[in-house]
Amino acid sequence: MSDTTERRREFGAYLAGLRRHSGRSQRQFAAVLCAVSGAQSITRNEVSRWERGERIPDVWLPTFAQVLGVPLRELEQAAAYARGDAQATLPGVAATLADLLPDGDALEPLATPRGRRIGATTVDSLAARVHGLRLADDVLSGGDLIAPAFRELRAAVRLYRESEHSEETGRGLLVQVGELGQIAGWIASDAGRGEDAQHAYRLGLSAARQAGDAPLVAQLAGSLAYHLTNSGREREGLELAKAAVTEAGPDAPATTRALFLDRVAWAHTRAEEAQPALRALGEAHAALDTTDGPPAPTWAYWVNREELEVMDARVFTELRRPLRAVPLLQDVLGRYDATHAREVALYRSWLAVALADANEPEQAAEEARRIIDTSGDLSSERTAARARTVLHRLKDYEDVPEAREVLADYGHLLLA
Repeated sequence: MSDTTERRREFGAYLAGLRRHSGRSQRQFAAVLCAVSGAQSITRNEVSRWERGERIPDVWLPTFAQVLGVPLRELEQAAAYARGDAQATLPGVAATLADLLPDGDALEPLATPRGRRIGATTVDSLAARVHGLRLADDVLSGGDLIAPAFRELRAAVRLYRESEHSEETGRGLLVQVGELGQIAGWIASDAGRGEDAQHAYRLGLSAARQAGDAPLVAQLAGSLAYHLTNSGREREGLELAKAAVTEAGPDAPATTRALFLDRVAWAHTRAEEAQPALRALGEAHAALDTTDGPPAPTWAYWVNREELEVMDARVFTELRRPLRAVPLLQDVLGRYDATHAREVALYRSWLAVALADANEPEQAAEEARRIIDTSGDLSSERTAARARTVLHRLKDYEDVPEAREVLADYGHLLLA
């Protein structure tokens, strides 16, 4: 793909973000442009072409500025960027996300397709396999799933590039590549393969952008933000988490908006910004309470009140507020599906730290032993790292017999 083509796509995503931020659908935006300009030639399809970067709406920029409340100079700068002006930059959040697109284009279709012609049935079959991989991640760990996850991701990219298909089918394939990029990135991160995780997220982000799926773009950006936040890059993670919320827009499905805001709360927490973190938690709960709006995408099946309460408790633990964290975690763990062994171990690790912070080292030691005993067979670097965190916390209570015994039995894990 040429640099100009990529710039046009980024420009289209920028326009789409402005339109969503204004609270209008493509059809509503077209109608307002017609009303303001006095013309009747703008349709939803024309707006869609602009947002896919197929056309640059130069003559309409003054009307855009009036309708969207955006300075005309900013829109003109964005259009110049799309035309290839080397001195121009893309304004706003879209530029933040555009910086994450991989070099080159792993999704460029072949000039002469080598594969058979495919349709909706193939897309549906791929979607079923992607969801199956998500469900497998509920009960298995990153080390168990990383090979099949990346095998599916590579196969899906090949299918998109090499097969013959309609524009609609191609868009459906890109959505599935985006969803595979997200779950493969999550699995790689759990397996301790950080570089592979970032590569998968960026590839998925590129596919979701090309498909025009804003909630999925935000899901991938938010997933990468979460990965960066947990990898010592807190400021980058925070800015990207906030960009994901903006990218999704106010009309995103309630569950997805709650998820994206939860990631903002966690990023603020890791950046040691308590009040913004607590505000974001409140906004996440308010979003989940919203009853109108579009239905949640399949990939958000796991987002519910229980998961938000877990994030609340994690934030309270990190902010050293154990009296709020402990009862929340005990309540959630009492109701949690025990077959999700990795999540149970992770959540118990937060409970153990919160108990230690509450000056309850005996209970913290009991939780630590339970975490390590139940997670020993998991091929998850995430749970291994949390177990080490708990053991480090117990070192402050080496004079307590229960803590001393746990450290004697498992202290060697701190050398890993």
